[in-house]
Amino acid sequence: MDTNDSLFERARQSIPGGVNSPVRAFGSVGGSPRFMKKAQGPYMWDEDGKRYIDYIGSWGPMILGHNNPEVIKAVHEAVDMGLTFGCATQREILIAEEIKKLIPSIEEVRLVSSGTEAGMSAIRLARGFTGRNKIIKFEGCYHGHSDSLLVKAGSGMLTFGNPSSAGVPTGVTEHTLVLEYNNPSQLEDAFKRYGDDIACVIVEAVAGNMNMVPGKPEFIQTMRKLCTQYGALLIVDEVMTGFRVALGGAQSLYNVTPDITMFGKVIGGGMPVAAFGGRRDVMEKIAPCGPVYQAGTLSGNPVAVACGLATLKLIQQPGFYDRLSAQTSRLIEGLKAAANQVGVTFSARSVGGMFGLYFLDKCPEGFADVMKSDTKRFNVFFHSMLDQGVYFAPSVFEAGFVSITHSDEVIDETVKAAKVAFEKVASI
Repeated sequence: MDTNDSLFERARQSIPGGVNSPVRAFGSVGGSPRFMKKAQGPYMWDEDGKRYIDYIGSWGPMILGHNNPEVIKAVHEAVDMGLTFGCATQREILIAEEIKKLIPSIEEVRLVSSGTEAGMSAIRLARGFTGRNKIIKFEGCYHGHSDSLLVKAGSGMLTFGNPSSAGVPTGVTEHTLVLEYNNPSQLEDAFKRYGDDIACVIVEAVAGNMNMVPGKPEFIQTMRKLCTQYGALLIVDEVMTGFRVALGGAQSLYNVTPDITMFGKVIGGGMPVAAFGGRRDVMEKIAPCGPVYQAGTLSGNPVAVACGLATLKLIQQPGFYDRLSAQTSRLIEGLKAAANQVGVTFSARSVGGMFGLYFLDKCPEGFADVMKSDTKRFNVFFHSMLDQGVYFAPSVFEAGFVSITHSDEVIDETVKAAKVAFEKVASI
């Protein structure tokens, strides 16, 4: 039994499933998860000392690579001044100003500690602002594990969602309408039926939790038009895409102006920082200005904010996103060529520093397409890459991420390993 196996067995004695977030358990791919000890640049090392090229980047935030020296310096300086105060700090102002500068739709922003908090709070704010209860979300989009958002599609196209987790009462989700992603006609039908009761639409403009599925421009523009027409708020979830697909986030790619935006991942630079922000008249409904309550003891933690602020400064270097996008495209094109050489059915695409790999004949457009993925072939590919020291997401339903430290040599090493992996896939 290697170290990872023994640690996993030990972890299961005191931690549910042996992990503190379900996807880490390797449940869909089998085997034992890797227990990581350290990381640097594009690499991670497990407790056995084995090195991996990292394509999850802590699920998105490590856009600068691991242990960027300027980020680490900023964190150390903050630690020396105190871990937490429970009081206002200047850094909270600085990061709020930085977000406002980079995202024109933001007039005010509230810091929280997780994407789940941001999603829960954004929904509550939308309901409080509009005085309405109903919300629209899309099948395959994930906005955190708050009760009203843990829903699956109902039995019909326009029925309200059913709980997708034990412990969530049906009454909590009875106001959540679940529609097909990238289906603008369903949106129009939903607003015709329920428009005066809809508080908000919440969406990932580039979905990252059913693998990576970009929204179609017509789909995104339709929801903006309908929200404006019916007085509902548009919430764009940029927890994953914010500062990851472009400096201005996914909303800049689609030229759409949300009423509320959710952020996470990159704005913390690897530490627990998230936020929601938007129009001033909407945001000032939040306590202490307004009647919508939201609070957090560690919100705006000075050490975490120092990490995020340093990250946001560094990603504004000239040419940063051109380079990041080019490296991600290099990876995708190399993988597609490797699969094609041995006749494996495979497709892939990227947006900025984010990518999706699909064992499908074409890139999916929604949840139903993703569900057709060949999971058996993906699992063979995943474990072959892992054995060769390349760490992709351990699930066919997760997006991948490239950092600015993924050099040509790192990408080429990955593609070389993929040729071996695809040969194994072709043999089954």
